[in-house]
Order: sequence, then structure tokens, then C-alpha cells
Amino acid sequence: MKQIFISAILFGMMALMTACSNDDAPATRSDDAANAKTVLVYMAGKNDLSGALERNLKQIKEGSKHIGKNDNLLVFVRRNAGLEEPWLARIKNGEVTDSLSLSDMGITSSDGQNRASDPVVMEGVMRYAFNHYPAMNGNYGLVLWGHGTGWLMEQEVTPKNSRRGFGVDVGDYNASKDYRWINITTMANILKGLPHLKFIMGDCCHLMCLENLYELRNTCDYIIGSPAEIPGNGAPYEDIVPDFFADGKFYSNIVSKYYSYMMGYLPLAAVKTSEMDNVAQATRQTLQAVKEKIGNGYADMKGTIHYIYSGNAKENFNPDYNIFYDAGDFIRTYAPQDVYQQWRQVLDRAVVDSRMATQWKTNKPWSKFYSDFTVTEDKFHGVSMFVSQDPSRGNYKHYNEDIKQLAWYNAVGGI
Repeated sequence: MKQIFISAILFGMMALMTACSNDDAPATRSDDAANAKTVLVYMAGKNDLSGALERNLKQIKEGSKHIGKNDNLLVFVRRNAGLEEPWLARIKNGEVTDSLSLSDMGITSSDGQNRASDPVVMEGVMRYAFNHYPAMNGNYGLVLWGHGTGWLMEQEVTPKNSRRGFGVDVGDYNASKDYRWINITTMANILKGLPHLKFIMGDCCHLMCLENLYELRNTCDYIIGSPAEIPGNGAPYEDIVPDFFADGKFYSNIVSKYYSYMMGYLPLAAVKTSEMDNVAQATRQTLQAVKEKIGNGYADMKGTIHYIYSGNAKENFNPDYNIFYDAGDFIRTYAPQDVYQQWRQVLDRAVVDSRMATQWKTNKPWSKFYSDFTVTEDKFHGVSMFVSQDPSRGNYKHYNEDIKQLAWYNAVGGI
């Protein structure tokens, strides 16, 4: 999830940088009406991110001063503001225009709580936005702003069968503990019924797992984000908003500027979704060799890069709560070298840009919870992957079952 820091974390080394693409040709944009684009920033902030939402909204306004006159920059805002209805607006030349509430748009939430994570709200807002602010030539973009837990579908502590994924929302009452998320499979089904997107950017934690990328592969051309936790202050919108509307390798500009803004303390990647079926096929073939080496047991993940520690930060470190392992770091450990290299070539065609971080900002002490691995250029691949573990350990009993609901699991044959 997007993290709000309780205390400052000091790092002893600067992160290293690597990119899968050597072509640094600048992205370009046009003021031609025939090339007009529409980008929606979907801000799910009815949670502890409300303060960050206000800062980022201000940055978005600033960035809007540098986009084409025919481009549509839209924001959907759900924040902690009493019983304020969420609203959709256009941001133009630094100002909010055309502001409409859910009621104004004729959208009624499924439980009366107006949650950003309600599939009825998400589909209604996106459909209204793209219908009323059409882009030419299919040039639509979507930014997912909020908390994220990757592909996870773990049942929450509430009796409402809430499932993790993106955009946790506490409902209209701040004291409520009825936290609701929307999972990635539901989101993918919504997006498949809407105009095809040029890109999805995740300003949320853990978007860049192979499970998510495969689930979303038919909804957009590119996906941009981090496999790890991201800081609560989010992306530098005043700098990257113009790149949302650019042509060329716009995704490289976004990745580079976000990485620089974080001073190298955030791993990032951009993935070309049309390559994800090839990645799945190559992974399925590669896992056959991996399974032969592992045998009937479970892979020993000691020393493998993991992008989140999901246990309680107050307890002693327990590797049974590691999850979101670097996909390539796992495969290079267990596959024969020639098999790994063939797989890596396929992955590199999908991961069109990436930045490596040897450490990243997290609300857990790095030396305690992330000191069981090192990040090197050989080990880092920019995307994560779930690896089943002994169900008697940690939360793996649930994870091992929930992963089976993802299309990726069926495509690669599981592991």
C-alpha cells in the first residue's frame, strides 16, 4: 500500500540505476485537436492518505498548465471530508472546472457509502469520464492513486468479505472499520468494458507483479509503477502530468522523473502489455525445469529479493511473511542458466524500462525487515511474482489458494 511514514528512515547507500531500454529519445506531444488525449487520475483517498491527496491534487493543478489545449486532464476525488460526495472534475490551466458529484452523474453506490473501491462507482465514474471527454484515436490514460496490495485477495478482518487489491475505502463514516477494496480481477473486468487505454500508471504499492500485469494485459498498452511499497507523498505530478499526454516513449520520462524525485529509493518499471502472453508462455515452459529442481517440496526463497514484508512490524522478523518475490531472482536461482537466459530475453521485451533501487522507502525498518537479501543488477528484474510456500507457514494457506483465482496461475501452471 501507499505508505504514510511514522518516522524518517535513513539509508546508508544511494540506489543504483539501470534501464532495460537504451533508447532515450524524448517523448513528444502535440496541440493538434486530432491528437487530443484524455487522462483520468482516480484518487481513492478516503483513508489515511487524505493529506497526501491534497498535496498531489495541488501538484496536478500545476502540471495541468503544461498540457495541450485540447487535452483532457480529469480527476476523480474521494477524500476524508465529512459526508462530501466524491466528485469528478476537469483540471485545466491550474483550475478545477466542470465539477460533478456522483449524484450529478447519476451514479448510485451499491451500499450507499460512495466508496471509490465500489465496482459500481468505479465503472460509473470511468464510463462517464471517457464518454463526456472523449479522446481521439483511443488516446486514454488512467492513474490509480491510493493504497494497493498487488494481486492479494486475502479476506479482511471485517465480516463483509472485503478483498484486497486497490483503493481501500472506509465508507462515509470515518470511525468505520468496514474497510473495502476492489480486487484486480474485478477492476480488469470493468476496464475491459471501457475504451482501451494507452496506459495505466499505478501510484500505489505493488502494482508491478506479473499476476496484475497479466490480468490487465487486454485493457491497456503500457503499465507503469513499482513492484514495491511507494512513499505516501506519491509521484511528482507537476513534472510528469505533461508526459501523460506525450507521444513517443512517454513511459520512460515518467519512470525517470519519478525515480529522480525519489532520489533512487524506489524500484520502478514500465511494461508493454502486448508481450505478456509471451511472458506467460515462456514462464510456463521455464517453470517445468524449476519444478524438476524443487521436486515435491517448496522452493527455498532465502536470499531472494522480496518487495514487501506482510507480517506485523512489531513482531520479530519472520521470513514466512515475505511475499512479492522478484520474478527473475527466483527463476535465475532455480532454472538452468540457458533456460533462464531464454526466459530473460522474453521478459526484457515486456519490461521496456526499469529503474533499480538497492533500498526503498518503507514504514518498516529496513535493517530489520529487508536485510535478508541484497539487490544487484543481476538479481533485479523490475517485476514480482508469487511463489507458493508451505501452507503451515505465515499466511501462505490463504495465498496458495487465492492465487488460483488469477489468470496468471492458470496460464503458467502455478508454482
